[in-house]
Amino acid sequence: MAKKSRKQQPGCTPATVALTAAGTVFTVHTYAHDPAHPSYGEEAAEAMGVSPERVFKTLVAEVDGELTVAVVPVAGTLNLKALASAVGGKKATMADPVAAERVTGYVRGGISPLGQRKRLRTVLDASAGAHPTICVSAGRRGLEVELAPADLAALTGAALAPIGRG
Repeated sequence: MAKKSRKQQPGCTPATVALTAAGTVFTVHTYAHDPAHPSYGEEAAEAMGVSPERVFKTLVAEVDGELTVAVVPVAGTLNLKALASAVGGKKATMADPVAAERVTGYVRGGISPLGQRKRLRTVLDASAGAHPTICVSAGRRGLEVELAPADLAALTGAALAPIGRG
C-alpha cells in the first residue's frame, strides 16, 4: 500500500484539503508554470515527465443548461455529444470561462475536479481505468495531484463514460 503524501508544500488548495480529509492516498506534483505554453495539460505532462494519456484536464461544459465537469486526457479532446449522452442530456457546449471560474472557485488552467466551491455533476473519461494512477489539477496552475482513478470517481461522484476523443 502506498504511503499518503502529507506534505502540505505550496500545494495546500481546496482539492488537497479534500483529499487529505477523505484519507485518500495521493501525491502532489509541482512544476514551474510557463504562461506562454499553449496548453496547460500538455505543459503539465511535459514538466512532470508523465505520459499525456495519464494526465487529465478538467473542463466545464453546460449540458442542457446545467454546468457539468468533464475530466479527459490532455492527449485528446472532449466529445461534447458523448458528454451530454453520459448524463442523459441532449446538448452540451463549453461553459463560459468566467462562469466556470466563479462556480468552481478555481482559475482556468487550474480547475480541479476536487474541492470545488459548488459540487458539479462530473464525468470521468473511461480511459482513466486503464491506469493505476492519473494526474489532475490540484487547483492551481503548476500543481497536480496523482491518485487512483477509482478514488477520484468516488470523491467527485463521477460517472465513468467514454467522453474523450484521442
